[in-house]
Amino acid sequence: MRLLTGNDLKTGAVIWWTGQDWSIHVEDSVDVGEAGERILAEEEAARRVNGGQLIAAEATSDGPRPAHIKDRIRALGPTVRPDLTLKPADPDVGNWVI
Repeated sequence: MRLLTGNDLKTGAVIWWTGQDWSIHVEDSVDVGEAGERILAEEEAARRVNGGQLIAAEATSDGPRPAHIKDRIRALGPTVRPDLTLKPADPDVGNWVI
């Protein structure tokens, strides 16, 4: 399984490709398979993502889980302050100042 991730150009937030758009929640992401490079090129050209990259992931019952610890930290937030971690589908996330 391969996911697309990058940073939002306006806020700098970590974002994940959903198949149609970008989300700040990794559980919304989809497997891009062999189309990853094409999608990433199109999204970077349209200036919708910065620093985009393809990453390895595995499917779980809770949704995709990035394979590498660095990408898991990008997906869920800091490891030293559990109160600052991104909760799945957190309704208050849109109010955070980044």
